[in-house]
Amino acid sequence: MPDEDAAAEEASAFGHPAVEPDATAAYGEHPDQVVDFYRPRATEGPAPLVILLHGGAWRSPYDRHHITPFADFLARQNLAVANVEYRRGSSLPHQGAEGPVAGRWPETFDDIAAAMDALPDLVREALPQADPTRTVVTGHSAGGHLALWAAARHVLPEDSPWHLPRAPRLRGVVALAPIADFATADELEVCSGASVQLLGGRAKFEERRAYADPSALLPTGIATTVVHGRTDLVVPAAVAEAYADAAAKAGEVVGLTLLENVGHFPLIDPAADACAVVAEEIAQLAW
Repeated sequence: MPDEDAAAEEASAFGHPAVEPDATAAYGEHPDQVVDFYRPRATEGPAPLVILLHGGAWRSPYDRHHITPFADFLARQNLAVANVEYRRGSSLPHQGAEGPVAGRWPETFDDIAAAMDALPDLVREALPQADPTRTVVTGHSAGGHLALWAAARHVLPEDSPWHLPRAPRLRGVVALAPIADFATADELEVCSGASVQLLGGRAKFEERRAYADPSALLPTGIATTVVHGRTDLVVPAAVAEAYADAAAKAGEVVGLTLLENVGHFPLIDPAADACAVVAEEIAQLAW
């Protein structure tokens, strides 16, 4: 895909006005520990719940607001949506990074775990139209990584503070262009080394992968679909393919949908055909 086409896709995805939520609730005391809720537009419920985790390379310039048009799009597909914010990296470069550093260790993971644990109670109060027994977690790019990780906490080493004794109650995961295999992402220098930064730098990378890399947390036993554009220049499709290969080696089948002539951003762009494909993948698991 030519760079100008990729730029046009990004401009389209980011060109929609932000959509205000129907309700917001906190799952912690930090300003970033909040969830925005979008009620299903065509019914009073009960409707499946989609937990949405935004991307942006785990970096602070990118927050949940850029994905609110996609959240609204899902709500218009008769889904209840919980759009989760979480702590991301600093706004300033450090330790030789060329841009804002990606993620915080362990705070980024603390927040996703805390949000997932708090959501059943929050949904009961803030989004009564939702049916938590039909929950799908989805996320885009770095958020796709977090979606896969959130569904795999029962596979974490038992000494992890995020370990769950049993699998979370999910209908499934739909990961959109996820940073799903850290070794491949590192090799390809995805998002200027974001996965290495997320884990606290090169010295900690291998040690912490066992606690953070979806490819190391298999099999999960949870239905998982990955949707990726074949011409993605931000997170190449090879990253998703590596994750699917790792799952197969672990004895698990992961659905991998590769979309022709689609880059990174159409997956969350309500104006793009790819977005409808994503909604259908979510609906197939949720309903």
